[in-house]
Amino acid sequence: MAVDTVPPLIGAQINYLLSHAPFSVKVEQMWSGCKNPNLLDRFTLVIPYCLDYIKWDVIYNALYPLLAPDIIFGADDESFQPYSGKSGKNRLADWNSRDPTRLLSLIMELRDSYVAYQRKRIGEVDDDRLKFEVDTMLTREGIEMYMSSGTDKPEEVKFAVPLLDMNLNKLVPGCTWRHPQKIFLQVIFQFGKKYSTAPPPRLKLISSLELKALFSIEDFKLPSWLDGMCTAEYLPTVEELLNSHIKDAVSSIETRRKFILALAPHFGRPVEADSVFCRKSTFLASCGVFTFLVYFSFSLQFPKQKPALVLQSCQHFNSYGVPVKSSTLADFPWSPRWQPSEMAERVFDFLADESLNFKKYCNQLNQH
Repeated sequence: MAVDTVPPLIGAQINYLLSHAPFSVKVEQMWSGCKNPNLLDRFTLVIPYCLDYIKWDVIYNALYPLLAPDIIFGADDESFQPYSGKSGKNRLADWNSRDPTRLLSLIMELRDSYVAYQRKRIGEVDDDRLKFEVDTMLTREGIEMYMSSGTDKPEEVKFAVPLLDMNLNKLVPGCTWRHPQKIFLQVIFQFGKKYSTAPPPRLKLISSLELKALFSIEDFKLPSWLDGMCTAEYLPTVEELLNSHIKDAVSSIETRRKFILALAPHFGRPVEADSVFCRKSTFLASCGVFTFLVYFSFSLQFPKQKPALVLQSCQHFNSYGVPVKSSTLADFPWSPRWQPSEMAERVFDFLADESLNFKKYCNQLNQH
């Protein structure tokens, strides 16, 4: 984004939006709508909604930057007219272009209106099962809904249901996640057809991207959906299992930390380490005059899965001047039932022998 070609008043609003939005909004593209092509006054916002994205075009006028922008919604949302027929004040009515917070306030207001718009659309669908699902879930906060239909795709309703009433950001001390971390259950119902027995919905668990450093959603197995079940009945079981899964993930951080600490008597203090999630650590080691680094990488399944080790010479370089590294080492004795001290001792004994092979490999490489 060429910031120097964005009018200052518009640029200040964009920067505030990107840095203060409670969700990860993005500017997809920018272009000019005036005679001077160097003045970028129009852009597309990519806004997360219902575990997907909606795209809205924001149209300023670089020649009249004090004016409020126009917002163009997506082609599928022609009936979304949030301010039509409303007599009360809205964010455009008292627009102040010198206030950098105004664009964010406008987008938040419009997004809230979009949530209500989608909920109203779904409430008007003539489908008893869908009405029952909506009615039984309305007591849960934060649910988002989206209805898609068309000649080229089946009619379906998507629900994004936030799970676990807890602050996930506070589970890991020292964590610096910027946005609130969340886990959602995506529930997709098809409608518009008459079924003798209603098919079960499509289910998928989705989390914030940053949460992958703590635990893997892909490793969590959703419970079966029973015949005649509704989403409100299904959710407590999912949350109970998920809560246990997260507790195990948090405790596994301490397990990895204890192993890293157990390595210190053999290797000394780590050169660097992931002190928050304990997924990586690096130690400086030597074999006679041969000095090398040992990289430890830990999967989320540690200690069931042994760590991955890579050696890097401090004295040998390839033809591109890059330090020589070994392939990933995994052929060392390991048992998840051992105490961290025994794990560390076995790894150290393995590397005492493996370092000789690595030194030989480095010397042979430099002779060619």
